Formats: sequence, structure tokens, C-alpha cells
Amino acid sequence: MDYQAVIDEVAAHARPYVGRGQVADYIPALERVRADRFGIAVADIHGEVYGAGDWEVPFSVQSISKTFSLALVMSQGHGSPGGPGGSAGYHEDEIWRRVGREPSGTPFNSLVQLEAENGIPRNPFINAGALVVTDRLLTLTGDASTALLHFLREESGNPDLAFDQAVADSEAEHGDRNAALAHFMASFGNLENPVPRVIEHYFWQCSVEMSCRDLAVAGGFLARHGLRADGSRLLEAREAKRINAVMLTCGTYDAAGEFAYRVGLPAKSGVGGGIVAVVPGRCTLCVWSPGLDARGNSVAGAAALDHFTTLTGWSVF
Repeated sequence: MDYQAVIDEVAAHARPYVGRGQVADYIPALERVRADRFGIAVADIHGEVYGAGDWEVPFSVQSISKTFSLALVMSQGHGSPGGPGGSAGYHEDEIWRRVGREPSGTPFNSLVQLEAENGIPRNPFINAGALVVTDRLLTLTGDASTALLHFLREESGNPDLAFDQAVADSEAEHGDRNAALAHFMASFGNLENPVPRVIEHYFWQCSVEMSCRDLAVAGGFLARHGLRADGSRLLEAREAKRINAVMLTCGTYDAAGEFAYRVGLPAKSGVGGGIVAVVPGRCTLCVWSPGLDARGNSVAGAAALDHFTTLTGWSVF
């Protein structure tokens, strides 16, 4: 496979879609990002990386961070993820008693289902579910956001990855809906830590800045069936399979069915305009373009991934 030739063709195909949609405006720090940006990177399972466009420009990962937080929580049965206070012996099934694995069919920040379902979020990739995962990671490590940042630095091979203070502050100033979700779940006993600490770590996690290159490389363990970049095991193969499955069914908000129909890969999107997608056993991709559709997914990014699977014939179907 000539990855560079494929990526170049995919980038050319996606160009007409760049600038379409709306840049996220409910977080003021994201509203200032130029809509004409586009980058794409692919990292094979051996760590070789290819890219086109703005593939080395950092952007706010936002909800893409939820995939990595979930992986760290599930990894606790195999040892500490590198943060302080890591606790071996945690069983992955414990998190699934507190969050479901079904598509929500409602917006990612919806309160509607929580009351009907007794404070149990529908899946770990809507905001309510991600808050539960962050809460558990905070309990297990003592510092959820730092544990995540250390992991991302190690897996991406980029020691300079950092939080974006402006984005974190902006989210905190406009985070009433997330605070409401957290308080509501706390009222059902589904948070272990104080609400202010949980949402603080959640906002910091979402504010991490990474490039397409960083994210494609960092997500490689999902293509390698749970093996980290250094060859050590983060997850059992069945656990990596399960994360990929939830990404496929829930990773692109309430557009997951349409995304599976068009692209056919496990993926996680973020309102910063990024999408990470996994081809198990082959590679991991990241696309970035800030213009979002009505459901919060990158317009040009989805078009690029659609064309990638069409060109290569690589999908899980």
C-alpha cells in the first residue's frame, strides 16, 4: 500500500468540502479557529506516519480524548497507566455497570435520557458517559487529566503535548450543561468524586492540543489489538475490540449509523473538527477540519474518511 499516494488523493477529494459547516461557537476559544484548515494523517501498525495538508498543526482534541480516557480506565486490570496512584486489579466490567454501550439517539450533551434511565449514561462517548469515565479515572489515578496527558505524550512520541489554558477556561466559563449532567448523575450516586473536581478534569482532558500526526500515532494501540507503541500490552485484544465496537456504534454522536454506512470504521469525533478512525490490524487515521455538520462532526473529515475506505476497500464490513 502506497499510503502517501492514497492520502494525497483523499486530501484532494476532500478539498471541496473544506469550509463547509459551522465552526463550534458554543466554546468561544474554538470559534476563533480558521474554517479553511484541513489535515489528514495515517499511521500504520509499525508506527510509520504519512500526512497531507495541515497534518502537523495542533488543534483541540475535545471529545476524541474520551476514547483514550476509556482505554486507561479499562487498562487498570493490567497495571497503572502512568498517573499517580494507579491501582492494578481494577476489572473493566466495573465501568460498564455505571455507563452503557448503546447509541443515544440524542445530542451529546442531552439531559433527557438520564432521568428515565436512573442516572446511567447511554454510552461513554456522550458527555454524561465521559464524565463517569473521568470520575473513575480520577479515583484510580488521583489525577485523571495528568494521567491522560502523560499517556498521550508517550504514545504519540511527542513530549511537548500540553493543555490549552484558554480552551479549558472557556469550557469552564460556558460549562453549565456539563455541570448539570454531573450533578444529576451525582444525585443518583453515579459519581465517586465531588462534581467540581470531575468537571475540572473533564475540561482539562478536552483541552489537550494535538495534531493529526499525534492522534494517528497515539491511537495505534487500537489498530494493534491493544499493544502500545513500545510493544507492551495496554489492553487485552478483546478489550481493544470492545472499544472499537463502541466507537463504531457511538463515536460520532447521534450520526453513528450514517457514519458507519458511509465510512465503515470505528471512529471518534470531536467538536474541534478532528476525527480518529481505526482500521484494525492495519492503521489508524486522523482527519481535521473545523467546519461541523448539525450533529457535531467534521464535514470535510467525514468526506475524507468515506473516500479513504472507498479507495482502499478497508472497512470492518
